[in-house]
Amino acid sequence: MDVTVSKTDFEGVLVLRPDAFEDDRGFFMESYHQQKARRQGVDLTFVQDNHSRSRQGVLRGFHYQDSTAPQTRLVRCTVGEIFDVIVDLQMGSPTFGKYFGIRLSAENRQQLLIPPQFAHGFVVLSPVAEVQYKCTAHHVPAAERSLAWNDPDIAVAWPVPEPFLSERDKAAPSLKDYLKQPAFGLANAAK
Repeated sequence: MDVTVSKTDFEGVLVLRPDAFEDDRGFFMESYHQQKARRQGVDLTFVQDNHSRSRQGVLRGFHYQDSTAPQTRLVRCTVGEIFDVIVDLQMGSPTFGKYFGIRLSAENRQQLLIPPQFAHGFVVLSPVAEVQYKCTAHHVPAAERSLAWNDPDIAVAWPVPEPFLSERDKAAPSLKDYLKQPAFGLANAAK
C-alpha cells in the first residue's frame, strides 16, 4: 500500500489519498504512514489527533492558530461527507485571501494537508460527519484565531446556504480586520 499525493494551486496544500485493500468484507488502509509520506515529500511529525462529530448543516471555521503556535493539519472525514475549505492568510502570496474547497468523505478517503498559514473550515453535507485531523503542534487556546466564514472578500461558494454556527464563528473577524492586525504574523509562520 502507498499514498498518492496531489498538489493544489496553493503552496504547501496537498491532497493525500492512501491506497486501500478492498474485498467483500470492506477495506483496510494505512491512514497515515510516516515513511511513505516522507517518500512523497511530506516530512512531518504529528503530536495531537483531534476528532469532531457534527450534524448536517453545521459549519465549523474558519479557524487557525497564530504564529506563536503554528499547526500543520492533516484532515480527513471518516464518517459521512464534508465540504472542506482553506483560506490563504500569507500576505504577499499570489493566493492571499483566496480559498480552496474539496469534498472529503468516508467513501473517497481523501485527506487535506493544511500548512499553518491557512485558515480552515468545513460544512457537513451528510446527516452526520466525523472529522479527524492530525496536528504538528498542540492546541494553544491563547493562539486561537478565526476568520468570518461568509466574508464577501473571500466569497466561498458554500453548498449549505444557512449553516448552523457557533457564537464564536458568528462573530469572527473579516479578512479586512485580519489585514489591520499584522501581529498575527502568519505570512512568516514556520511551515
